[in-house]
Amino acid sequence: MSESTRLPGDTYDAGLSVRKEVLGTEHVKRATVNSTNFTDEFQEMITRYAWGTIWTRDGLPRTTRSAITLTALIAGGYWEELEMHVHAALRNGMTADEIKEVFLQSAIYCSVPAANTAFKIGKDVLAQYEAEAK
Repeated sequence: MSESTRLPGDTYDAGLSVRKEVLGTEHVKRATVNSTNFTDEFQEMITRYAWGTIWTRDGLPRTTRSAITLTALIAGGYWEELEMHVHAALRNGMTADEIKEVFLQSAIYCSVPAANTAFKIGKDVLAQYEAEAK
């Protein structure tokens, strides 16, 4: 949907803002720049509904939304998305210890093998964050 066809107060604009805050401007820029006629509507749907309708709600703090998202991604085995959302969880203010607790709980409710993969991904992301902080 082009900007000219969006209505004022449209969830797309709010979603784009939150998506950039949570995932980082560079990630969102890559996703939108690499969008094609084949993927344009999908990118718009994600921005409008996931980010503009759910992530903008007041009912839960972003750290809680991140914890829920991490668990859902572990349960589904969506590892690329999990890596992206571990970065997002840190950006949202979750600590390494809180992420570890989510992964430990996921071992019981999602499976030990799934949590094992999550810990590997989390360890890599945390190492990257520590290296960037130096």
